[in-house]
Parts: sequence; C-alpha cells; structure tokens
Amino acid sequence: MDNQTANWYPVARSDDLPLRHIFHGLLQGRELALWRADDGHVNIWENRCLHRGVRLTIGHNEGRELRCQYHGWRYANRSAGCTYIPAHPADAPARTICNVTFPMVERYGLVWTTESPIGEIPIGEVPIGEVPTSEVPTSEVPTSEVPISAGPSGTGPTGGVPTIASLTGKATFGLRNVPVNVEPSVVLNALATYRFVADPDASVSVTNRGHGWIELTATLLSVPSTDVASSTTIVFFVQPVDSARSVLRSVLSTSPKSGSELSVLRDHATRLNRFRDELESEAAKRQLPAPMVPHIGQVSLELPALPEPSNDGRVGGLLRVVVARKRPVAEGVVSLELEAVEEQLPTFQPGAHIDVHLPNGLVRQYSLVNGPGELRRYVIGVKREPDSQGGSSCLHDVVREGDVLAISEPRNNFPLRRDAFHTTLIAGGIGATPLLAMAQALYVSSLSFDLHYFAQSAEHLAFAEILEWLGDRVTVHLGLNPDATRDALGSLLGGSGDGQHVYICGPGPMLDAARRLATAAGWPDEAVHFEYFKNATAIDRSTTFEVELARSALTLAVPQGSSIMEVLRANGIGVPSSCEQGACGTCIVPVLAGEPDHQDVYLNDSERTAGNRMAICVSRSRTARLVLDI
Repeated sequence: MDNQTANWYPVARSDDLPLRHIFHGLLQGRELALWRADDGHVNIWENRCLHRGVRLTIGHNEGRELRCQYHGWRYANRSAGCTYIPAHPADAPARTICNVTFPMVERYGLVWTTESPIGEIPIGEVPIGEVPTSEVPTSEVPTSEVPISAGPSGTGPTGGVPTIASLTGKATFGLRNVPVNVEPSVVLNALATYRFVADPDASVSVTNRGHGWIELTATLLSVPSTDVASSTTIVFFVQPVDSARSVLRSVLSTSPKSGSELSVLRDHATRLNRFRDELESEAAKRQLPAPMVPHIGQVSLELPALPEPSNDGRVGGLLRVVVARKRPVAEGVVSLELEAVEEQLPTFQPGAHIDVHLPNGLVRQYSLVNGPGELRRYVIGVKREPDSQGGSSCLHDVVREGDVLAISEPRNNFPLRRDAFHTTLIAGGIGATPLLAMAQALYVSSLSFDLHYFAQSAEHLAFAEILEWLGDRVTVHLGLNPDATRDALGSLLGGSGDGQHVYICGPGPMLDAARRLATAAGWPDEAVHFEYFKNATAIDRSTTFEVELARSALTLAVPQGSSIMEVLRANGIGVPSSCEQGACGTCIVPVLAGEPDHQDVYLNDSERTAGNRMAICVSRSRTARLVLDI
C-alpha cells in the first residue's frame, strides 16, 4: 500500500456535523458524505447514491437513515446498506446494495478518516523531507513529543490515528479552516516558517530561539509559540483535497484565557490568510500537477446467491454474536441483545428475522425488534412457550450474557412498504416484535400509522420503552376473549381506503380471523400482509406423486410420509429452508406445471389460486406430477 493511502486525514471538524446535517467532505480527489446519526455515530461514505450517482449531501439525514433526494433510496446508519427502494416498495433490497464506507475516528475536535480499507489500518509514518538543522535544534525537541503512540503491532492503540502528545489531555482550541489552492506537500513544508505568540493582546517578551517545527507524519507538524512564557503549541493538519488543493486545519494545544479568544482567532486568521495568499501567488507561477482521479467501483444490483445450505439444508450460522444483555421485557418474555463478535452486523429492514442456532442443536427463528439504522446490536424477544420443544426454554434457562451464538444473516419475508397513505399494524402477543420494528421505522420517517397491540394484560406488553416512545400511535387491547378480539379486528378492518396497508402478526387463530375479515371488508390481497409464528395446520402426507426438477433434469418420487424437501435432500439437492413449517417462505419455489396442494400459511389466497409457487417443506401435489423450477 502506498504512503498516500496509508495515512489518516482530518476531513471535517466535529462541529461541522450538527443534528440532521450532511457535510460535504473532500479527500484526495474523492467526494465524501459525512453525517452524524442520532446515536452519535459519524458515517463517512462515498458521496453518491448507488442508483443514479446523485450526491448524498443534498439528501436528508433522518437520524437513523440517510435518504437520497432524487428517488428516495434509503441507507442505514453504520453499514450504509440500502434499506428501502421506493420503486420496489414490497421488496427488501438485496444485501449487496451497500455504499462505500470509510473508517472514522473523532479526536482533537476533528473527524479523521483514511482511504485504507476497514480492517488493517496502517499508521503511515512517512518523512516529509529533510528538516533543516538550523530550524529544529535536536536539543529543543521535547522528549514527550513522539510521532505516534503505537502499540506492539504498529497500528496504534486507536486504529492508526495519530496521537499528538502536545494535544492529548489538553483543553484544545480549534482555529478557522483555511482552503489553500496549493499542493499539500508544499503547504506542509512552508508551514515550517510559521511564527506566533500565545496571546496577541499581551505584551510579551519574544526571543528568536530557533523555535521551529516538529515533524509528526506526512501531513502533521507542530509549531511552538515564540512566547517564552508560554507552552502553547499549534498543530497543523494538512488535508489533501486534490493534487493542487489543500485544507489547512489547525488546533492550539491550550485554550486562550477567557476574553481573548476572539483576538487569538483574528490574529491567526490574519497570519494564515497572508500565508495562503503568498503560497497561491507562488503556485500561479508554476505548472500544477494533474488532478487526482479516485477509483469509483461498480456495485452489483443483482440479487446475491444464497449461502450454501448446511448438511441439514438450512441456511444459517454465518455470523457469531455475543449475548451482550439479557433481560425480562414482559411476563414470560426475555429480550436478548446480540452484538457482533468480529464484523459489522449486516443491514436489515423492518420485518426481518434471523435464525438462531441454539446450544442444544435446535434452530429457531426470531424477528428483529430494532429500529432503522440500529446496527450495533440485534434485539430479539423470546416468549417462553409452555409446550416448548427446547427452543424458547433453552434461551430462557440456558443461554446467559456473554455466551456466543451462531445466527444467520437477516432475511425478510415480511417487508414493510413505506408508500402507504396510512399503515395499520395489528399485533397479538409476542407477534409485536416485527411490528415494533416497523412502527419505529414509520415513526422516524414521519409516516402515518397506528399500532394496535392485543395482549392478555398490561404485564404481557413487551418492550414498554418502545411503546412509550411511540406515544399515542399505540392503542392497547387487553384481556379480550376470542369474540371480543374478533369484534375489535372487525372494527379496525371495517373498510379499506386507497393506499392503505395493514400488517398483522400474532397467534394463528387471530391471523385467520383478521384475514377473513379483511377479505370480507374488501381489502385487496396485496394490501394485507401477515406473518405466522408457526403453521398450526394439520399436514397431510398421505399422497404420492413425482416431482420433475426442470433445471436439474431429474425426476424423483415423493412417497407417503416424506416431504418434497426431504426427498430432494436425500438425493443431494440442497434447498434453502428455515422454519420447515410452511410459515416463513424461505423454501418457496416456482411451479412450472402441475397443481400444488398448498398446506402452508405463508402464501395468500391469490397466490394459492395462481398455483405458480409453493412451499416445498409442507405442501404436496394434487396431480400425479409436479414440475418445479429447480
């Protein structure tokens, strides 16, 4: 790696990033979009939307997501993964649609980054050139002034960002940034002549002690005050905007005494303006280098291939997470906060779920409760099931804080549209988990919605802090019997207007009733979205038939008692799956010929009638032969 890309550079001041602002940064010919999320994290991304290349700096910082001004694409805080595409509102964007990100550290009131890839971050301790011995006598270089505080690996204790002894632990004072249309190396070397006094208002005794500059890295230098009575140092950071353009950023090692701040700012502004004018005047007499042309790679918008299934056909176990926090959030419900052990957690969209691989060998699916852009952790809610077969009981009784679990990347078969005039969310019990994620996304986007939460009692309402934050958007329905629940659902679904959508998640009987009521009230199928916990339908495995795999040129017999998926696995054909109950939609495949016998709860009535897709984990065939696009 060359020295130019190995260095960290300041590209903004911390106060350039106020709430809900997007700052236009420049580094080595590249445009950057910098924005501070509501959680305080500063994102540094390539300044272009992946759709049409429009600058993200003219978009909207919504606190947890950044929205492009042109066609409304949204990108998540921290990961820069795309979370929503308005032209495809019913689809979850592919996980490969992710902007280019750069590492970030805030220090000394500045925001630093590097073009080095995230991971190994070299320090880049590079000489600027010969230092005139008359300028920097060896005896006058403070021994505490070290180039970089580096750890044993040479990467430094904070990921390679320079640690300047004269600024560390001090009440620093930032000066005005000065753009200079001159090569960065020329600016840096010319700063060796910079002289100043700590307090321009005071009468000070100044002696020419040969005070010069202390070399730190290829873009930093430190100049002590010529005021003998002061230990104030100014540290200059040269930001290479382009081959012939720089930004001079400077920080004083001590704050001026109260009342003299303005005088100090004016004094340095005058000196630095004169410095800039002289350099630009000299630069005008010589030929400047050609502009830098940053490499901008293409990002594939194709749907990625699914991960290879494991031996049992499941897709998952791709990420390692640690249980950072475990706490009760309702009667019989615990929340688990999962943090990445190694890499950044992948982007997800509201309605997504993960497979959790448990210590007892079971795999269970849980919806993410997180709001948009919350990628420091995944939060799931787990209800203890009285007839648990080892899933919920394991997470309640066995898994502890500090344990490491394997999980799949998030998948979304229950995506949230954000183009509705109004969205109604209906939750039953622990079915609130995906709907709470949706409610948070709608809330921060200032979109019209309401959340209706059905539960046995107030003690059974999960994630009370989120409900409180959502305020009057939440209506609670407590202790209703089945008839009263049906009446309440009938009232909520009594009439559908244009542009309205409803999302329902809860126990099977509640969902069945809600779907019937919605159909009777005239709701179109595409406006009614639902997710079952599990498939409570009694599966009939008594039929026999053949399946022809069109792309594999293989015909297989499906006997009584075996599912299509089991037969495929027995013949070495791995098929993605998750719940294997016909509830999650992971194993849905296209049907080219034949009539499926649908026994899942994932497809809606229109999709079942069309007969061109089926869940091969539970559904079978009404005809002697099925042709599948596998």
